[in-house]
Amino acid sequence: MASSRPQNILVTGGAGFIGSHTCVELLNAGHCVWVLDNLSNSSAKSLDAVRRITNRSLEFIQGDLRDVNCLDAVFAAHSIDAVLHFGGLKAVGESVDQPLLYYDNNVTGTLQLITAMRAHAVKTLVFSSSATVYGDPVRIPATEDLPTDATNPYGRSKLIVEQMLRDLHRSDPEWRISLLRYFNPVGAHASGELGEDPRGTPNNLLPYIAQVAIGRLPHLRVFGNDYNTRDGTGVRDYIHVVDLARGHLAALNYLTERPQLTVHNLGTGRGYSVLEAIAAFEAASGQTIPYRVVARRPGDIAECYADTSKAQRELGWQAQFDLHDMCRDAWYWQSRHPNGFG
Repeated sequence: MASSRPQNILVTGGAGFIGSHTCVELLNAGHCVWVLDNLSNSSAKSLDAVRRITNRSLEFIQGDLRDVNCLDAVFAAHSIDAVLHFGGLKAVGESVDQPLLYYDNNVTGTLQLITAMRAHAVKTLVFSSSATVYGDPVRIPATEDLPTDATNPYGRSKLIVEQMLRDLHRSDPEWRISLLRYFNPVGAHASGELGEDPRGTPNNLLPYIAQVAIGRLPHLRVFGNDYNTRDGTGVRDYIHVVDLARGHLAALNYLTERPQLTVHNLGTGRGYSVLEAIAAFEAASGQTIPYRVVARRPGDIAECYADTSKAQRELGWQAQFDLHDMCRDAWYWQSRHPNGFG
C-alpha cells in the first residue's frame, strides 16, 4: 500500500471508536489532522490517547455537522485537503425506536457537510458506510455489486447518503469519493490506551461481552437462537478496528491517485456466530460470560459476511487480525479501563 503525500485531513466523528483509531493511522502516516465531533457518543479523552500513542498533535473542534456556521468556520480557517466522515449514529435498535433522530443526524449532517465542502472546493471524501445497506443479502459472502435494501432506519440512512454521494459525483466527476461498507468493528489499540467506550448500555455484541467480563453488566442477552445458522445464533463478520482504520488510509491513498467514486467492503471475509464470539472472548480473557437467550430484535438478519477481494485487489488492503486478536485487544483495553474513559 503506497503512502500518499502528507495532507490536511478533517475527521468528523474523530473522537469516536473508529474515528480515533483512524486518527492514529493518519498521524503515523504523516498527515495533519483536525477532528470535528459533538461528543454525543464519544469522549475527548480518546484524542489524548491518540496523542500519547503517536506522540503527535492534532486539533479538536467541538461542533455538530448540522451547524452550518460551525462547518463554514472550520473550512474557512483550515486548508483542508480531504474529509474522513465518521460522524453518524450507528445503533440498529435505537434507529428503529428513533428513526427521525437517525435521518436528522446521519442524512442531514452529511448533506450539510458536503455542501460546506463544495463551497470551499474540498472534493475528496471517505465515507463511513455499512454492510447494513445489503439488507438481508441475496447471497453471501456479500460483494459490492449486490442489490441494496436496508432492513432498518440506520441502514436506510447510510443508503440514502450513499445515493446522495453518487448523485453528487454524477453531477461533478471531479469529486473523489470512497464508500466504505464496514462489517462489525471490534477490538482496541494494542497499547491498551484506546478502545471502545459506548455511552450507556452497549448496542453491539463485543463491547457488551467486554462489560459483562469486567463486571459492569450481569449477563449477555443473545437475541435469538432460532436463525438458520450453524448454531442458531446470528453470524457476522467481525473486523479489528485497527485493520478498519488502515482500510481508510488505503482508500484515501487510492482516491489521491484518481478522481472517481469507489465502493469497497471492509471485513475479514469470515463469519462468526454469537456463541463463537462468546467462546473466543472467554478464551482471550479467562473470564466466563454468562448469557441468556431472548427474542430476536427487529431489523436483525441471520447471516452477513464480506467478500473483500475488491479491496484487496484495488486498495492493496486486507485484514491482518483474527477474532482471537480482536478479543485479546478488547479485553486488554477493558481490563485497563473498566469504566472506559470515565
